[in-house]
Amino acid sequence: MRLSVCLLLVSLALCCYQANALVCPALASELTGFFFLSDDLLKLQVAKFNPPPEALEAKLQVKHCTDKIPLEDRILIEKALLKIVVKCGV
Repeated sequence: MRLSVCLLLVSLALCCYQANALVCPALASELTGFFFLSDDLLKLQVAKFNPPPEALEAKLQVKHCTDKIPLEDRILIEKALLKIVVKCGV
């Protein structure tokens, strides 16, 4: 649960930064995909950023931890992220 709170805080920081910066739509879709996509689909989604193999492996390790969060809780987290994106006008 701590990881989801961290992701939520990072999203809030990126979205509602005092300079009124907007969250990149790719980031919003990546955050949603992080909770619901399979490993193979997530690799395809992240490939457009051309990450180093170590970074991709680290992301997949974290994803394996978040996959243990019950689906209902992941849906609640995704709804909270959606509210943040809508509020910030992305």
